[in-house]
Amino acid sequence: ADWAYGFAELAKGQRERISEARLVANPGCYPTGAIALVRPLRDAGLLAADYPISVNAVSGYTGGGKQMIAQMEDKNHPEHLAANNFLYGLSLHHKHVPELQLHGRLDRRPIFSPSVGRFPQGMIVQVPLFVTELEGTPSLKDIHAALTAHYAGQDIVEVVSLDESSKLARVDAEELAGKDGMKLFVFGTEGDNQVNLVALLDNLGKGASGAAVQNMNLMLGKA
Repeated sequence: ADWAYGFAELAKGQRERISEARLVANPGCYPTGAIALVRPLRDAGLLAADYPISVNAVSGYTGGGKQMIAQMEDKNHPEHLAANNFLYGLSLHHKHVPELQLHGRLDRRPIFSPSVGRFPQGMIVQVPLFVTELEGTPSLKDIHAALTAHYAGQDIVEVVSLDESSKLARVDAEELAGKDGMKLFVFGTEGDNQVNLVALLDNLGKGASGAAVQNMNLMLGKA
């Protein structure tokens, strides 16, 4: 095929599709995190295609490119941004929504609410779900198992254990800054009917250049 979607961990055979493609579309940073959480549940039959997905995310300001970097760092910039955190994409038509819907295998257009924080690199993507609205009312262990099975043998995506996740008091958006990996978490209390799926990554790492290098290595037969 001429084109392939450059998320190597998307599904079985995706690495091969990338390696054989003439052209590869590098994923957006936000969709990388959201799709990483949603797609395994769709493929495992736990999440219906018409589930009303909502995605909340915060990114480091480098995600806005040179213009936003200048606005955030240069106090003399005519359009200087003094806020420590701000929402955008308020019309709910962010450019990455179609990508998330397509590769997340979703029939409904998801609600996506992105924000930017006053830190250069890092990203947290959250997908909260009502467990009783999922197929078969899975337990947290079932949801975690679906993610673990999906990413078995993948060295770039880590599914953090339920035990380790339960001991965390916070998740730092900058934890993976400067790294190419991605961590996935399943948060919640068993029996509470709620789960919060969280992806942690560097918007410039697995969310951008790290994925680009990974894809180039696959295309060149070096991975």
